[in-house]
Amino acid sequence: MTAPSPAPKPCAGIPLWLKLVFTAWIVVWAPSFWLLLGPQNFFWLCNLASFLILVALWWENRLLLSMQWLAVALVGSLWALDVAAAWVTGVHPIGGTEYMFDPEHPPMARAMSLYHVILPLVAGIGVARLGYARGALWWQSLLTLVVVPLTYLLTEPERNINWVHGPFGQHQEWLAPLVYLGALMALWPLLIYLPAHLLTRWLQRRGRLPNPP
Repeated sequence: MTAPSPAPKPCAGIPLWLKLVFTAWIVVWAPSFWLLLGPQNFFWLCNLASFLILVALWWENRLLLSMQWLAVALVGSLWALDVAAAWVTGVHPIGGTEYMFDPEHPPMARAMSLYHVILPLVAGIGVARLGYARGALWWQSLLTLVVVPLTYLLTEPERNINWVHGPFGQHQEWLAPLVYLGALMALWPLLIYLPAHLLTRWLQRRGRLPNPP
């Protein structure tokens, strides 16, 4: 006889303190980034996630919050790992965070970049309270398929936002630009979103997260 599966945790609302604290953060962070780095910076998927998480918290929208959890969970973890490793050893094992140690990069912008650590915590609390929406993988992938081409068309190539001109912040020359862009659009959901989706679904099936219908 097999042991019964753990009962799903009941869904709970988002605490008001989290909504207010995160709103205060956005009020400070968004204008600061606009002034320091310009509006193009908001094309980054993780920057876009900041605004979508804010909306999802106040609406208590499970799907939108789950989508942004996929957007920031692995990216934020890898960002924090790369910065920590470079701070301790001077070596970037992943890359893409070199600007955090660039004295020419505005210190305020570097400090504000700590949102890469904040976003997974906030989105994770939200998913733990509301549950994870199983359709998040498909909807976030669709959003990415819209944002990435717009980034390529509307932002300056030298900024390489969303790595549309080369991985890990470096420009690439081994593939034709549009071939590389197509590969990026295909691989981003597979390499960034799918691992977080599978882990979250596993936790949900184990009864560690709410499992709403």
